[in-house]
Amino acid sequence: MATGTDSGVRFGRLGRAPLVVAFGAIQLLAFAVAYTTGAPTLYAYFVVGSVAVAAYAFDGSRFTVAAATLASILVVALGLPLALFVARQQPALIAEKALDPDVHRVLYLGVYGPLLAAIASLAFGVPLARLLADGFRGQQVVESLVDLPLVVPHSVAGIIILFGFGRGGAFPNVSVLGTMTGMVLAMTFVSAPYAVNASREAFESIDDRLEYASRIHGASRFETFRRVTGPLAVRGMVTGGVLAWARAVSEFGAVAVVAYSVQFFYPPAGGRVTAQHAPVFVYNTYLQGGLEESGAVAFLLLAVSAVIFLIVRYLTADSTTTGGVV
Repeated sequence: MATGTDSGVRFGRLGRAPLVVAFGAIQLLAFAVAYTTGAPTLYAYFVVGSVAVAAYAFDGSRFTVAAATLASILVVALGLPLALFVARQQPALIAEKALDPDVHRVLYLGVYGPLLAAIASLAFGVPLARLLADGFRGQQVVESLVDLPLVVPHSVAGIIILFGFGRGGAFPNVSVLGTMTGMVLAMTFVSAPYAVNASREAFESIDDRLEYASRIHGASRFETFRRVTGPLAVRGMVTGGVLAWARAVSEFGAVAVVAYSVQFFYPPAGGRVTAQHAPVFVYNTYLQGGLEESGAVAFLLLAVSAVIFLIVRYLTADSTTTGGVV
């Protein structure tokens, strides 16, 4: 009887890349058959079973088979709704929404607003992450404040922003309700923990001896950060910024409470226009136009977000893997 090692050797000779491609092709074919026959449930069972068989063929150990089978259930729960969402879209309706000027404004705001929130999260979050990585008295209180937005309901976050920065709040001269400023504040509130925590983990992973060597050679703390700590932690900063941006893109509750509709400068129009944050617009489209129209807008938002995410990852891949001193 072949052991797990024997199986690994056998597939190693064939090359695993072609087998992975073949496995993916089989999954696509099975999904197409299940979708056209109206039996997506059978495809879910097929994924779990095929993953178990593949795990046995590649490894052979009971632990790997069990782990892969259980993991495939979560993959199905995450991936199958997305696959069905994409498959059920109507190309003509997507094209119609893609040509709609109102949708253009929504998509622009859906990228531009979260970008401002991500920049703000990094600008103020990276210094805080550095201090948290070093440690100080009362750190637990600050950590709790940083992580609080992760557990606060979204609508409650919007109410907190209005109490804190609205009329009678910390900055009475700053208009928050129904403004771009309020939208960015709401997005920053919910997305800042991702920027802070990812940057902090990057700082904590750096060997303290590198900073110590920099300091004993006469470098100041700022020079050490600029030439040693910063370059080594840049991957975590980029990851935190991308996560903060993605979190802000998906925010609905806080934005709906603080800035349901906002005015902003829209370059194609050459002036200020009024629009809604993309999740709010999708929700309104669902209420007024039904599932098909809202699905088309959601598809466009998903496509734009995915493209931007991949571009950022690609552009920062080389620069964030050096890990050297500049």
